[in-house]
Amino acid sequence: MSFWISLLLFFLLVRYILPVVLRAALGGFVRQQVHKAQQGGFYAPNGGFETPRQPATEPGQVRVDYVPPQAAGSERKHEFRGGEYVDYEEVK
Repeated sequence: MSFWISLLLFFLLVRYILPVVLRAALGGFVRQQVHKAQQGGFYAPNGGFETPRQPATEPGQVRVDYVPPQAAGSERKHEFRGGEYVDYEEVK
């Protein structure tokens, strides 16, 4: 008889109480993380401090954030002139 009572209590705990507790705990955690993300606390440069504003570009213009440096002598020595021609027949 005590097995059935404990089983019933376990079922009620899992079915009705546990979701409420998890929703409250996870909801608070998610709100906290969203607030941190909006403040720039995760991966923001300068440790989450305000970054300098970039000048606005006019419509139709392209703004490049980063151009990787090219090593001296890494210029193309052989220009690509196309691949080799492969003859094929279309099979229907």
